[in-house]
Amino acid sequence: MSSLDETALRAWLERHFPQGGPDMAATPIDGGQSNPTYFLDWGEMRMVLRRKPLGPILPGAHAVEREYRVMDALAGTALPVPRMLRLEEEPSVLGAPFYVMERLEGRVFSDCALPGLDPDERRGMYLSMARTLAALHALRPDEIGLGDYGRPGNYFERQIGRWSKQYRQSEGPRIAALDTLAEWLPANMPPDDGASAIAHGDFRLGNMMFHPTEPRVIAVLDWELSTLGHPLADLGFCVMPWQTLPEEYGGILGLDREALGIPSKEEFVAEYYAHARPTPPLGAFHEAFALFRFAVIFVGIADRARAGNAASSEAEELGPLAERFARRALEAAGLAPRPQGEAS
Repeated sequence: MSSLDETALRAWLERHFPQGGPDMAATPIDGGQSNPTYFLDWGEMRMVLRRKPLGPILPGAHAVEREYRVMDALAGTALPVPRMLRLEEEPSVLGAPFYVMERLEGRVFSDCALPGLDPDERRGMYLSMARTLAALHALRPDEIGLGDYGRPGNYFERQIGRWSKQYRQSEGPRIAALDTLAEWLPANMPPDDGASAIAHGDFRLGNMMFHPTEPRVIAVLDWELSTLGHPLADLGFCVMPWQTLPEEYGGILGLDREALGIPSKEEFVAEYYAHARPTPPLGAFHEAFALFRFAVIFVGIADRARAGNAASSEAEELGPLAERFARRALEAAGLAPRPQGEAS
């Protein structure tokens, strides 16, 4: 993770948060692959700082400005988010735009198996995540100042075009499964039904913060991919762990989920629909699209690792997952069989 200019950061904090200080500490938070993130202590103030990565990035990527705007708009709604404190768009301060937000005390899990918890707690956390997603999609964007947060209509058409273009722009090796999907998805896209909501874009367990002792979501994090979009894009993305192995970014495919207390994919989806606005059924297209999109995100991680400006030391290991997730997308689309021995 890129280091911070602590002298410049201290001067910035003194200007904007004079009630803090004089002691300052910035500690990198590893594990995220997008924007470098730090725990920031400024006197008695406990904050989190998120900054764009340094160096060349794709246009529109790592949009900390959008993250700040959407979380600021969500404050006070039924959707839990940290309180936004300040956005700094001037890149000369720390080399790239950044923002600071309040630091919440809670639990974040990268492993979807939730090791170390009891079965009832695991089940409660998954069902809380489903209800939280439904609560997000129930919000009316124009009522919270986000009516212009994205373009209405043709969401999947635009998203397929965006991620296909990002894949084509990569200087890395071609992936045959992604080439196939880039043709299959537009040819099998459902008719536009006009459904629209605030779409998180990366709604998964690792971006949830849970209460320190209770199995409930207290904050949804990492909003850089958010926009106005189709709710089934988020739901299709959220069910990926049921289709991927533990070594594939912490999936739960093949685990004894009943013994672990983890609900089935069908139970999770049913919990979402029980609390959601009327929404069309989740289909193979939505799940394949989500896996395709995540595969392209991993292509970007590999590209940043080669360029030397990835946000995490794990980037070089995670880059090869692009091909694994592209294969899973083919399976979801019915274009490839699931390997023998992998229980669904």
